[in-house]
Amino acid sequence: MNRPAASDGARDDAFSHMAEDGSISMVDVGGKDVTRRVAIVRGAVEMNANTLDLLKRHALPKGDVLVTAQVAGIMAAKRTSELIPLCHPVPLSYADVRFEIRDEPPAVLIEAEARTSDRTGVEMEAVIAAQVAAATIYDMCKAVQKDMVIRDVRLVHKSGGRTGTFERREPSGGRSSC
Repeated sequence: MNRPAASDGARDDAFSHMAEDGSISMVDVGGKDVTRRVAIVRGAVEMNANTLDLLKRHALPKGDVLVTAQVAGIMAAKRTSELIPLCHPVPLSYADVRFEIRDEPPAVLIEAEARTSDRTGVEMEAVIAAQVAAATIYDMCKAVQKDMVIRDVRLVHKSGGRTGTFERREPSGGRSSC
């Protein structure tokens, strides 16, 4: 295999996982500084009012939707490197998934957070946590509604590392909400 190593400068910096010949490799983060890194991702599962009412009353056939989705999201954050091929295994110091129920329009808003002190960030861990929590909500509610919509999964905060802090702003100029 005559593939250039990711750290020998042969790759295009715009695509840190891809060499000039199109081959891929995991980025070598060994020379980066260990810093505290935090990522927060938000998303939503939109559903009809009846489904949301059943969820709020813990009356869905599969049980407590939000507790199950929270555990699923945290478990997913811890296994992100097993799901995303070029993602580094990151020792998480914290992972959580929080929910807000919105009546109009009916939805469960999701916020996933991941933290570490390491050489690479935890954006993917927070993204996967939010997406798996959303998919779990869908799975737990699909017996009563099949046309729910998972939407707007996006990074809203990232801190630490070479690129510093990122805060997503809504078009109105304020920080985005769930």
